Amino acid sequence: MDSAVHVESGPDHDDLHYLRELEAIKQLKARYCRLLDAKDWSEWRTVFTDDAVNDTSEVGGKKITGADEIVAFLEATLGKTSQPTVHHVHNPEIELTSATTATGVWAMQDVVRLKPGLNLLGYGHYFETYEKVDGTWYIKALKLTRLRVDFFNPLISLRMPTWLNTIAARRAGR
Repeated sequence: MDSAVHVESGPDHDDLHYLRELEAIKQLKARYCRLLDAKDWSEWRTVFTDDAVNDTSEVGGKKITGADEIVAFLEATLGKTSQPTVHHVHNPEIELTSATTATGVWAMQDVVRLKPGLNLLGYGHYFETYEKVDGTWYIKALKLTRLRVDFFNPLISLRMPTWLNTIAARRAGR
């Protein structure tokens, strides 16, 4: 059995170029998380194409089109300094589909302070598409799915069934 790791090149790419492109997309996603959690909205805007789509409808949110609209919505819902968030992504599955497009799936975990004494700990995946414009990669579309959601405060932790989470998220206006 051959235990060597083989990296397949994307269309018309040599291996080094291919790996550089993958790393650029990983750095893009790292900036997405850091800037979102830092609530640096003007810089966070720079990770998206102008016509980006953010779809959280499967987890009780909504589908938003347009980078400015995405930023405005997240700033309004998570922008308070009293509402810290922590977003971690890992295990990327990135595929270059052309010289200027790619897809990716990221395992994710986030912690969101919904209000004093009520926090969300979520686990799921980001499904994304990317577009390279003038040599720079941007997020073109993002879809969030959740495998598990726990609500907690300093005293108790409660695992929320998916169906109940969807109802709670809709009522909270997320």
